[in-house]
Amino acid sequence: MPGLVETLKSITPIDPSYLDKAQARLDILTKPKDSLGRLEEFARRYVAITETTRPEIKRKIIFTFAGDHGVADEGVSAFPKEVTRQMVFNFLNGGAGINVLARHAGAEVVVVDIGVDYDFEDAKGLKKKKVVHGTRNIRKGPAMTREETIKCIEEGIMLAEEYGAKGTIFGTGEMGIANTTPSSAIIAAFSGGSVEEVTGRGTGIDDNIFKHKVRVIEDALRANSPDPSDPLDVVAKVGGAEIAGIAGLIIGAAARRIPVVVDGFISTAGALIACELKPVIRDYIFASHNSVERGHRVMFERMRLKPIVDLDLRLGEGTGAALAITLIEASVKIYNEMATFGDAGVSEQNA
Repeated sequence: MPGLVETLKSITPIDPSYLDKAQARLDILTKPKDSLGRLEEFARRYVAITETTRPEIKRKIIFTFAGDHGVADEGVSAFPKEVTRQMVFNFLNGGAGINVLARHAGAEVVVVDIGVDYDFEDAKGLKKKKVVHGTRNIRKGPAMTREETIKCIEEGIMLAEEYGAKGTIFGTGEMGIANTTPSSAIIAAFSGGSVEEVTGRGTGIDDNIFKHKVRVIEDALRANSPDPSDPLDVVAKVGGAEIAGIAGLIIGAAARRIPVVVDGFISTAGALIACELKPVIRDYIFASHNSVERGHRVMFERMRLKPIVDLDLRLGEGTGAALAITLIEASVKIYNEMATFGDAGVSEQNA
């Protein structure tokens, strides 16, 4: 299996001629030009990513990466650390929000244990890719070593290799109590802006805990001094195992020309790491939704991505990705199945 460096080297920009080919077909379908708005954008991008003028979606997979965080010990979340483990069992039993929305979308859920502080038995739908038993407390030092970080990314790349057959679309999701804290630290490190401006309330914390959370992130940045010119340094020092794993999945998907639908704030932190390592990767990403987390918009601006929907979501798990996949699939069906003016015998617009 190729490692991180080799995989990054293999990623190339999309071929704009496929955007033109897709647009040419969209323009002869029985509708006014551009009347399906962003659905047409999604279809064009899907054609260009997959490099096929008659695309199809055969398989939809949402990867929910799970990992614990030492910074949870600082009381930055409304929920205790053991909820990560409990929610993994909920995912495997099909009872979580992502399971419901994935069934709605016709997608399968793959739960990836990359950093939970618990050893799971083998189970259907579980991929055991553990690199760490939870990250270390970023307020006191680095979350992971650089070697652990690269290992997490390469586990994500290997998942893309394993599942990346033609006609597949990926979605990303995550589970990890306190993981909005490292995600906020990541975008603060890259943007250089105020921590308070990129930090949200995660699981729904009150004003006092929010102020404490901001202080914890400020302390973590001072303690670790992450280098924004070195994305691996940033994710190693103030990130998380699931964030690095998501970055790896996206990198591996881009190398295989597999579209990736990125979920919320934490998944987007993983996408940001991937794009900082190689900016052209943004061409392979669909941003599913704009969450209520403050830093999410800042991440999108940095990557020049426009979210598909804005529904005030903040659950994570991959729920926004599942919803967005249904719209991307709708766009592909319009592209493939809608009659052309010639097919339907409908007069085109006057010259």
